[in-house]
Amino acid sequence: MGCSSCSTNSNGVPGGCKNNGTCGTDGCNKLTVFDWLSNMDPVGEKEHSKIIEVRFKNGRKEYYNNSSDLTISIGDLLVVKAEKGYDVGHATLKGGLVALQLKKKRINPKSTTFLEITRKASQRDIDIWTRAREREEDVKKKSRQLAISLSLKMKISDVEFQGDDSKVTFYYTAPGRVDFRQLIRDMARQFNTRIEMKQIGLREEASRLGGIGSCGRELCCSTWLTDFRSVTTSAARYQQLSLNPQKLAGQCGKLKCCLNFELDFYQEALKDFPKSNSKILTEKGIAFCQKIDIFKGLLWFVYKDDSVTWHQLSVEKAREILKINAKGEKIESLEQYATYETSTDVNFENVVGQDSLTRFDNKNKRFKNKKKKVWKKA
Repeated sequence: MGCSSCSTNSNGVPGGCKNNGTCGTDGCNKLTVFDWLSNMDPVGEKEHSKIIEVRFKNGRKEYYNNSSDLTISIGDLLVVKAEKGYDVGHATLKGGLVALQLKKKRINPKSTTFLEITRKASQRDIDIWTRAREREEDVKKKSRQLAISLSLKMKISDVEFQGDDSKVTFYYTAPGRVDFRQLIRDMARQFNTRIEMKQIGLREEASRLGGIGSCGRELCCSTWLTDFRSVTTSAARYQQLSLNPQKLAGQCGKLKCCLNFELDFYQEALKDFPKSNSKILTEKGIAFCQKIDIFKGLLWFVYKDDSVTWHQLSVEKAREILKINAKGEKIESLEQYATYETSTDVNFENVVGQDSLTRFDNKNKRFKNKKKKVWKKA
């Protein structure tokens, strides 16, 4: 999901853009970070400057210690230690910005023991890693068939092989607890490797798989969003959105994370507005708030007995009326304070000379007639 020129060659380096693993458009790697401190001294203690950020499949990132002082560039394919065996991943960040990333993710470098970077990946390491990655799609299909045969209420969404092909991790979603002991035995017998099961949430599943949102862009969770905050329907109410689950839900089936992006602005703007359940007391009767326009600073009220006619009030006028009502007094009518927009007729002009919707029909008819005449002559 990025540049078509970023095809990877045999050494694990992009063959098209020659940018050594980084991307100028920021669209080739999931959750990529631009190192804006690359030309500056490391931030923090110097012993922590050897920590390298390594990215694995689908944006999974871990931090490793470069105790051997290897000369590592961004995008290099590295062999790192795992709990058992080794793994292979791309170097995505080094230098001073790593300390800031650790602080953001609440990882204390003093109390955390980082695994070591063994070496740069050789051609043999790349071949083993590539063969393992090619098996993932077939293994995912077979594992889903095994889960269905055991009638387990779970969905295996992604499969990731370790770089040395000694372990495979299955990421799954499930509504509750799943007893998959028999499934692990069948998988170990079928795939002849160590099995690890990891349960993830629906938002994490969408971030791993990726996709295109309703806005036409790649999903935020798979490109830059790292923390998944809870989203409630009150965020949609503050923004005057219709509570339609089909429009408010993302590909994960939950409320879209982007509902929180502008929520603070709406809450700040609504402080100057009267409450949406405000009532205005008039001599004609009680009036209720029907609609609010935050950007124009307008409110629309309707009488209890006449819900068809809407009366437009500015925020200042509405607050003025409510102050009068708070004193126990009634206003004469809403019409006294309301403002009404006058509709203006717009005359469109034909500026390009193509106003006829049937301008192509005659041409097609003439073309058909010519065809018939030619056929008759022949």
